[in-house]
Amino acid sequence: MSRAFIKEPDGDEVADDLPERKISSHPNYVTPRGQQLLQEQLQQAEAERQRLQGKEEMSAKQALACVERDLRYLRQRVTQSILVIPPDNPSEQVCFGMWIEVQEGETIRKFQIVGVDEALNNQQLTSWVSPLAKAVLGAEVGDLVQWQKPGSGVELEILSLGYVSMN
Repeated sequence: MSRAFIKEPDGDEVADDLPERKISSHPNYVTPRGQQLLQEQLQQAEAERQRLQGKEEMSAKQALACVERDLRYLRQRVTQSILVIPPDNPSEQVCFGMWIEVQEGETIRKFQIVGVDEALNNQQLTSWVSPLAKAVLGAEVGDLVQWQKPGSGVELEILSLGYVSMN
């Protein structure tokens, strides 16, 4: 087949093959802080879109395509968010939003169970769908739980829990 009438990219168009950001299939539970962070990210992306609109440089067009993709993702995450407010009378069992202190051998770790987006790029925040969170959810202080790490299982002892940061 002749390619004479097929338009090929000439560098003036932004590639349409930019992949969409993957949306988690799990419910989007968020802490109050997580909801605030999503709103802030959405506002920053909208401001960045305003800054990039109307610019003719190819790099600006590519950046705008990325920002538009991020806006679609963030709008959907905000729309799907389910706010989980800490109760007035905290549970004695590990729940979403709690800070947990565990002992693994000689090592003591502190982390908070939060939503998927909030947990990104923060070692003290753990997604509620992670193997670590699944291992401790429902446990109480003093319980020993098995955490299935890749390649081996680890025993964790729950030392303390609460809704106040343990930093």
